[in-house]
Amino acid sequence: MVKKSLHNRIYFDEILNRISMLTENSPGKWGKMNVAQMLKHCDLILGIALGKTWLSTINPLFETIGVLTKIEMQVFNNGIPRNMPTFRKLIVNFECDFTEARKGLLETMNEYWECYTQDNLPEKHVLFGKMKEKDWGFLEYKHLDHHLKQFNV
Repeated sequence: MVKKSLHNRIYFDEILNRISMLTENSPGKWGKMNVAQMLKHCDLILGIALGKTWLSTINPLFETIGVLTKIEMQVFNNGIPRNMPTFRKLIVNFECDFTEARKGLLETMNEYWECYTQDNLPEKHVLFGKMKEKDWGFLEYKHLDHHLKQFNV
């Protein structure tokens, strides 16, 4: 099975295309977020790699679980489980404008691509520990894919 990465322009463009297929009324298959909230959530997550979203340090036990989860996802090419807990700061439970949320995510995607191509991604993630370039590309693709599937694209 292919391990897709946001660092492969084919898969990066696939994600951009899937985002463009969303509408303000795209129904979710699970979870509490509407489509605009999901777009904002994905923007916040992608912003971690850019230093736009800052997360507090966590309990070492949770970081160990995060590191093991990262390894398991890479070994088995797993997706992200539905309704998985997330950092409180990344929960979007407020109203969002669909057009603005999509525009913001697309802009952040382009910033991410620039950051990646300039070899400027962080070496550590609060939850996943030490990060290599391949880790960022794989995990960011998996996260975006998870939420786009949530909204049928």
